[in-house]
Amino acid sequence: MEKYRNPALIFLIFLLIYVLGSFSKVPFGDCMPLVLDTELGVFIKRATPTSHFLYSNAAIFIKNITNLDAILVSRYLVIVAGAFVVMMVYKTVHLLTKKDWVSVVAAFVFGFSFTFWRNAEIVEVYTFNMVWISLLLHYLIKVFLVEKNRETNMVLAAFFLSVSVWAHIQNIFFIPSVLLMLLYFKNHSRAALISLLLPILSFALMIWLNSSQNLPAESIFKSGDKTWVSDTFKKDFVTYLKDFVKAFGYLLYNFNFFTVAGIFGIIMLFRTNLKLFWVISAAAVLIYGFATFYAVTDNYVFFLPFNYIFALSIGLGLSSFRNQNRIAQFAPVCVLIPLFYLFTYKIVSEIPAAKNFEDAKSYKGGLRYYLLPWMTDNVGILEFTVEERTAPEAVTWMVKSSEEYIKILKSKGLTEGEIKAR
Repeated sequence: MEKYRNPALIFLIFLLIYVLGSFSKVPFGDCMPLVLDTELGVFIKRATPTSHFLYSNAAIFIKNITNLDAILVSRYLVIVAGAFVVMMVYKTVHLLTKKDWVSVVAAFVFGFSFTFWRNAEIVEVYTFNMVWISLLLHYLIKVFLVEKNRETNMVLAAFFLSVSVWAHIQNIFFIPSVLLMLLYFKNHSRAALISLLLPILSFALMIWLNSSQNLPAESIFKSGDKTWVSDTFKKDFVTYLKDFVKAFGYLLYNFNFFTVAGIFGIIMLFRTNLKLFWVISAAAVLIYGFATFYAVTDNYVFFLPFNYIFALSIGLGLSSFRNQNRIAQFAPVCVLIPLFYLFTYKIVSEIPAAKNFEDAKSYKGGLRYYLLPWMTDNVGILEFTVEERTAPEAVTWMVKSSEEYIKILKSKGLTEGEIKAR
């Protein structure tokens, strides 16, 4: 029972944190289209980068069998997923270090990291996607560290990779890591063959599903008429350099001074387990590079799988420091991370140059929206739509989903005031 106590406590603590910080009203972005899909209750029958096949169908399934409110289902699907992923940070760091306090700190650091915390408080696919990434990485690492049931762990790693691409196609960046694992353990021929066939079968099913909807095979990788990928390769050198600096800024804002521990963790893994280092690095470098240069405005969310890997590295780094007893005494500082966001918000709010940004983004919460991860008392897309407000940016696609959802809510007898509060 002892080995289940800490993971269960971590899960419950962050379940409570994410419940308390969850959105008061449906936020901007993809939140409204996802809620609308859940409300309509029609299962998604295509697997494209923007269809969110696994997340949407999970939400729709829960909604259909429970008859619960679509917003409620969407909220708790993400919150439970978020708490589970933080728990998996603890379990995987403990697998790597065998140290309870290090595992707890790494879990809190990741659970409080801005990008993950924010996505655990809104309706989005990325937190749900991290469930499958956390399981994939846990069993991938276990293959290298635990000889018992190695073949089973190989197959499980490949299985969770195969499932994860249905949650988000970005997870193809883990394919080289799994292939490298199979190369290192090719002597386990039966498990290696099954592990190789599982992703192939998964992609074959995706292609078959899309072909049944008259979509071409390459549609599993293409976002319709969007030019995000092609635009990524059209930037000049200065823009790429700015992207790189911004990506490092994201890393610092997510992990603050714990970033140093993460760097030491990378060095430690290189020195102690070179094969595992190359396997993890293969995914980390590809994901970080993609997220850094991908030509979308909200590219910060694509760092989440890398951030998860970096959180594991933070655990390794903390365990590598000398004088562990003294370091452990400072461990509780991780619970003060929310104060870092508050102080940053207060400081930036006082800068005159931030006033223009605050005004431009006031339609969805201004600086508060961008600097604080929790979403209580947020500005909602439904109230924005009902009151026919305008924004300096394109929000037409969100408003369109909102208008359709508003019609459904009005047909259920809700007043405009009640709708604005949702």
